Amino acid sequence: MMKRLLLSAAALALSTSMAQAQYSDNKVKIGVLTDLSGTYSDLAGQGSVEAARMAVEDFGGKLNGMPIEIVSADHQNKADIASSIGRKWYENESVDAIFDLVTTAAAVAVREVSREKGKIDINSGAASTVLTNAQCSNTGFHWTYDTYALAVGTGNAVVKQGGDTWFFLTADYAFGHDLQAQTEKVVKANGGKVLGAVRHPFPNSDFSSFLLQAQGSGAKIIGLANAGADTINAIKQAKEFGITQSGQKLAGLLVFLSDVNSLGLETAQNMQLTTGFYWDMDDGTRAFSKKFSERMKGKMPTMVQAGVYSSVMHYLKAAQAAKSDEGIKVADKMRELPIADFFAKNGKIRADGRMVHDMYLAEVKKPAESKGAWDYYKILRTIPGDEAYKPLAESACALVKK
Repeated sequence: MMKRLLLSAAALALSTSMAQAQYSDNKVKIGVLTDLSGTYSDLAGQGSVEAARMAVEDFGGKLNGMPIEIVSADHQNKADIASSIGRKWYENESVDAIFDLVTTAAAVAVREVSREKGKIDINSGAASTVLTNAQCSNTGFHWTYDTYALAVGTGNAVVKQGGDTWFFLTADYAFGHDLQAQTEKVVKANGGKVLGAVRHPFPNSDFSSFLLQAQGSGAKIIGLANAGADTINAIKQAKEFGITQSGQKLAGLLVFLSDVNSLGLETAQNMQLTTGFYWDMDDGTRAFSKKFSERMKGKMPTMVQAGVYSSVMHYLKAAQAAKSDEGIKVADKMRELPIADFFAKNGKIRADGRMVHDMYLAEVKKPAESKGAWDYYKILRTIPGDEAYKPLAESACALVKK
């Protein structure tokens, strides 16, 4: 009799616990929407998908007893494709949250669908500050970096070292425009001048005419307001044309570890850049990166890929604490819980969805300074999060109380 009573009590407790924890379709489903085949596939792509899988595995594979599933897709850096996939995932495939979203156009398109559906999107690869301003959402988050932080880091450092005249090569879409605009503000605020700019198609392979315009400007610094393969091609061609040898310098405003690997230290040496993560900073970054490298055929993670892991892990912790996968409930918990992992030691999420964390000014090592594969950066300075990101008081987000 006593045994039956104990079993009944246990069954009731389990039933009550399950009733309190509400997960749609009795599972949690995560979507990684990224560039799997184009310009940004090396810095995000399959590495972002693998980082998300690692986070789920490290979390334990289940959330309050519910299985966690991952799906992935290639948005091809096109807003219409990203929007279509996002809508299909939400409406037909029970996806609860979408991650990575490299490319601003794709990120903004998915943000609109997520807002409509009350679902969570967490951007790691997209850069434009529009995501925490005009396009902010109570279920939308910006995780790894943004154009403001890049300008504060790289732009500020270059001007203070004497690079006081600039000409920009800019990717002709929202990200490039925003990155140029943010960097121009920093250049001018430090007493520098902008001598001109030219916009190039996205993606692009031939930079000859654009580089010749930059060369003709006489600017000390050619600012590359682009990313991925576009940045790699522009840097290689600038060297081929003798531009850097003649005294002008390039400022890569968004440079990834994968870019430096493609360029080689001989070409990339001495370049300064801003990053939100570097694999060889401490025991935590090295442990994550070693596991990532084993799964990615020797590649080390970029800041985008590390940011995907961090954002997925935080989402799962919030969904566990909220006992729900309902977008607004999880979003509230995400803002409430601190972020403390190998990626962000003292991270916090603001009302506008910006995850504030330290950024780093780095310099690419000379070949003789590198001790082996992927040993590419010297960290010059830690940029505190509150300095790296636009002050909340200057935000145009409607969620921010003035």
